[in-house]
Amino acid sequence: MDCLNWRKTKNHRVGGDEGKSSRRRRRRQDSRFYPLFIGSHGPHLLAPLSSPASVSLPMRRFSTLFVYLLLLLCSGIRIGVSSLHEFTGTYGINYGRLADNIPSPDEVVRLLKQSKIRNVRIYDSDHTVLKTFSGSGLNLVIGLNNGLVKDMSSSMDHAMHWVNDSVRAFLPGTRVRGIAIGNEILGGSDDDLSGALLGAIKNVHNALKEFRLDRQIQITTAHSQAVFSNSYPPSSCRFKENINDYMKPILDFFQEIGSPFCLNAYPFLAYMSDPENIDINYALFESTKGIRDPITELHYDNMLDAQIDAAYVALQSAGYRKMEVIVTETGWASKGDSNEVAATVSNARTYNYNLRKRLSKRKGTPMRPNSVLKAYIFALFNENQKTGPTSERNFGLFKPDGSIAYDIGFHRLKSSSNSLKDLHNQFHLGSHTTALAASSLVLLLLIGSLL
Repeated sequence: MDCLNWRKTKNHRVGGDEGKSSRRRRRRQDSRFYPLFIGSHGPHLLAPLSSPASVSLPMRRFSTLFVYLLLLLCSGIRIGVSSLHEFTGTYGINYGRLADNIPSPDEVVRLLKQSKIRNVRIYDSDHTVLKTFSGSGLNLVIGLNNGLVKDMSSSMDHAMHWVNDSVRAFLPGTRVRGIAIGNEILGGSDDDLSGALLGAIKNVHNALKEFRLDRQIQITTAHSQAVFSNSYPPSSCRFKENINDYMKPILDFFQEIGSPFCLNAYPFLAYMSDPENIDINYALFESTKGIRDPITELHYDNMLDAQIDAAYVALQSAGYRKMEVIVTETGWASKGDSNEVAATVSNARTYNYNLRKRLSKRKGTPMRPNSVLKAYIFALFNENQKTGPTSERNFGLFKPDGSIAYDIGFHRLKSSSNSLKDLHNQFHLGSHTTALAASSLVLLLLIGSLL
């Protein structure tokens, strides 16, 4: 039985001398409910539950209650299925793997589940990772890295093969909810790559469409602050003139398919660029007088909100008033070089702890108070093979051995034996719950058949 519906039929009586009110009363008394079951052989009507003339009023009421309970059970199952396509909550994390000492993918899945982090972004489409995430219940955004963008832009066939091999092959077990085409391409120095971005986006989207996956997998691309000419105060923010020719067609397409604007926003980097004029408490979500935008007269008590609203202003000025902004990267380094004095464990803990509290409130920004902010934290682990300054290798919430880098409410990776014990307990709890629900349903069916 796939689901349960009900069809109401009436036994019409025709009486030549019977008054209209009497006929209506008899019709109401003779109304019967016939269950319509949709099974493997198609829909078919079953016999009436019982004849109204032979059933007492309390029993008819119980029969009605029985029907409502079954309908409620069916609707509950439907709700569970439809919610699979959503960003769960407001908190996600970036799982980077430029390291030779971090936990294996199966240990990462355990760590994410024990930390109750449901939304995960990776920067490639590694098949081992995709396979490991199968059955985990975690929502995954995979990446088409910058090195593949030109290839995908030049060939629809290549896009079809990539989507088939790196996405479709792992569905539905692995919950791939999005594909990020490149990372921080616009605003960079490679004009050829910037020019190829739109073609890659369209080809991958069209490939998803061919496989009928475009309604369940979202296409995005993430931008850095380099796409803006100015972001202070937020009301002055505009896209740079030299990227408008690339940006506008992408935003037009995203508006057409319902994709958000993805922003990598780092108060850490903004503070490091101008520590003399930026209050570090403002960057860390700590108590401060904040700033007031002289044009909008909106007050900002933290820099991240101001950075997000600056993006909203740039979008609005370009004609995209309804596009959502999602933060795809934000974080704070816990260690840096001698000229990165703000990269400390204390500051990293303060930023990420306060950010977690901020997201848990499920609120928007001063400019978009009703648009709940969603953010992916950078990053899950410190990555020892990343290039650049020391800070680049020290954004992780966890150390390579699975222990916490600092305390913001998470716990170190549990051993396999502890995880198996938790799984055992969850299995028994789930089994008992399922058994109870099944027993209740059988009992209701038996009672219903007796009525």
